[in-house]
Amino acid sequence: MSSTATRAALELFDHHRGTLDRALQAIAERGYWSPYSEQLKQYPQAAVEGAQAAFEALLNQPFALQGPVAVGSVGAERSPYGFDLGVTYDQYDAEELLDRQHKALPAWRDAGPQARVGACLEILSRLNTLSPTLAHAVMHTTGQAFMMAFQAGGAHAQDRGLEAVAYAWRAMAEVPQAAQWVKPQGKLDPLQLDKRWHIVPRGLSLVVACSTFPTWNTYPGLFASLVTGNPVLVKAHPGAILPVAMSVKVAQEVLAELGFDPALVSLVVDTPQAPVAQQLALDPRVKLVDFTGSNAFGEWLERNALQAQVFTEKAGINTVIIDSTANLKAVVKNLAFSLSLYSGQMCTTTQAIYVPRGGIRNADEHLSFEQVADTLASAVKGFLADNDRACAVLGAIQSEATAVRIDSCRALGEVLLDSEVREHPQFPGARVRTPLLLKVDAAQRDAYAQERFGPIAFIIATDDSAHSVQVAREVITAQGAMTLGVYSTDEAFLAQAETLAQEAAVALSVNLDGGVLVNQSAAFSDFHATGGNPAANASICDAAFVSRRFVVVQSRRHAAQ
Repeated sequence: MSSTATRAALELFDHHRGTLDRALQAIAERGYWSPYSEQLKQYPQAAVEGAQAAFEALLNQPFALQGPVAVGSVGAERSPYGFDLGVTYDQYDAEELLDRQHKALPAWRDAGPQARVGACLEILSRLNTLSPTLAHAVMHTTGQAFMMAFQAGGAHAQDRGLEAVAYAWRAMAEVPQAAQWVKPQGKLDPLQLDKRWHIVPRGLSLVVACSTFPTWNTYPGLFASLVTGNPVLVKAHPGAILPVAMSVKVAQEVLAELGFDPALVSLVVDTPQAPVAQQLALDPRVKLVDFTGSNAFGEWLERNALQAQVFTEKAGINTVIIDSTANLKAVVKNLAFSLSLYSGQMCTTTQAIYVPRGGIRNADEHLSFEQVADTLASAVKGFLADNDRACAVLGAIQSEATAVRIDSCRALGEVLLDSEVREHPQFPGARVRTPLLLKVDAAQRDAYAQERFGPIAFIIATDDSAHSVQVAREVITAQGAMTLGVYSTDEAFLAQAETLAQEAAVALSVNLDGGVLVNQSAAFSDFHATGGNPAANASICDAAFVSRRFVVVQSRRHAAQ
């Protein structure tokens, strides 16, 4: 069965080779490219029109997946739009599941890189076909508005998965399968060895999914591990299981059709009261861990899961520095969208905005700090004035804890723009909140220099732009950041910003005042995180993200003369 499975997977490699080659070209050129459309009209009309019914058909019943005999079931997901999903998922005995995956590893390893790439590309292709239905599952677990759920949870997540596959294929393809080593010995016969090299997976892989981006943040680690030969345990967040379960089911179907054990990709579910991630992360068979979430657990994994390669994305203080502008209205329009998108529940959303207390130069006029702050607040208020439009951008707050955080943060500074409760036009029970903007002084680091996850941002008064750079450097170095935005008409200052970005190892965006937001990241072009500051110890995706998931084992024998 193994050779049959391998042949079928190799056929898929040939079938999808054009996509793979184009992905390899894209990661080399770093321009725009995506094989997965983010436009609904590019998908079959029947699939789009039937997506909601297909999603609703999954509700209020068990979700079936392949695995050992179930020992229980859990499921308590509630849509941030105000209703219970009612889906339950099997729980397995951890020892049985790990043992099954461990036994399935050799056949998957021995299939070889081409076969594994073929299988992964087929999984991604089928996930793309499922995107309209998957979008509803993402929407009603994360709170993302539908179009964002369709794009970020569907096409963009698939882009990141394909990007990981492309990097992994490039890394594995650089390792030759065999060679003859001949060393001349002068008048003596040369020394000759026949050498072979094997791509060997590390072991089992644990991917700990998050609640806000359960596909976008999961696919890179899932596919990077799977394509390099490692079975994958996907531990879903208790509040956002369904999109992960749907993704695992597609992977299992492809693997089973090819003749591999479908449990090579398995779903793990738990509850907040009885978590299992720590136990799994410390199992000696688990050699890879991918995690997105809080500093506390991310740092625990880094300190304790010492038998594994650990990849973490944690919290940070995303930053904007405003030195001077050519068109402040265009700048604040861009920032208003950025602060409002998905209610600030993105790991890349700006929290700290530094402005000199003496004001800035805007084109030919001077604007005071108060004018800059008020202009930004007015832009956010105006952008969200139409409630239907506002809800389509804000989505819903995923966790009640985030909504509570908004209330607790009001006392941290002077309220420049208060957060409002909004009524969603389609879902009266939705948890919708607008951004909270606070004015503080740079000396008030206890307020702004720790992550306040959600729609909460600080306008921070500094002595001057040099002081803005100094404080930003200190805060990012200590707390980390995924994004840094800088606005300036001074090339010398922008050169300082480039230096700051390199010293703090944070991605820099300069003078964004159009349709690109600082919190957006494009696969095949943008590296998501650098791995160089406390916000993340890895980058999605670069060569290091995939190459540490396998080792190269050589064998050599004396060549026959």
